[in-house]
Amino acid sequence: MRENISDIDYQQVMEYALDPLIIHSNHKIIYVNHAAEEFFRGTKEEIIGASPLDIFQETSKEAIRMRIQSAYERPAELIEETIYRMDGTTVNVELYCHPILMGNTKVIQTYVRDITTRREHEKKQKEIVKQINELSATLVPLLDGIAILPLVGSIDEERAHQLLTDVPIKVQTQKVNCLIIDFSGIYKLDSIVTEHLFKINHVMSLLGVHCILTGLRPELALSAVQLGINLEGTLKMATVKDALNSLGIIFTSDSSK
Repeated sequence: MRENISDIDYQQVMEYALDPLIIHSNHKIIYVNHAAEEFFRGTKEEIIGASPLDIFQETSKEAIRMRIQSAYERPAELIEETIYRMDGTTVNVELYCHPILMGNTKVIQTYVRDITTRREHEKKQKEIVKQINELSATLVPLLDGIAILPLVGSIDEERAHQLLTDVPIKVQTQKVNCLIIDFSGIYKLDSIVTEHLFKINHVMSLLGVHCILTGLRPELALSAVQLGINLEGTLKMATVKDALNSLGIIFTSDSSK
């Protein structure tokens, strides 16, 4: 048997596709597959003949109209939109449209993919990251007026910005006048993050809070120098214990002493 791809029934391929597919021309839907019927919660008879613009919110329609028009010449870029189903419910989707030939006429084929689950997952991830960032800005109180800010893990720009925003507020709320900023738990930094972190020290000095930096590794200190950050007037100690000793807080191995 001689195989020829042109013998494939393309309509059958579309009909059995798992993703919703719409074919439209001149802002009129001329075909939807079975997946599109289920997705839009309507029958072919209800959907065919309608305008593809009807599924979009009013604020998006003009931009979508222009995208559809440009798609007659070349495939449009993938976009994310909120669209309406036939029953009035909304859903978040990815849309991809490109031109195809129907006979000698160019029409547009649009793929629709439900991304609601992905959006919900992304939202949960953002909430988790926000909670982690808030926890990372926790000040550990020791004695009256003395607290430690332990910096732990991989700090990105967002987390560094959160620290720069939250720590000054917490310092004032907790009436801290001496803050030990411990860098020993950080294992990943870039120059932007480094600059943010050392700005905390500068902001503390403006608030009248005495800072002691501990756990500064050589590469971090070098990065601060290269960024032009002046640490001349800032007390630096190897460990938190050293910093506490410098404040007259002495720890012994025997708690009874």
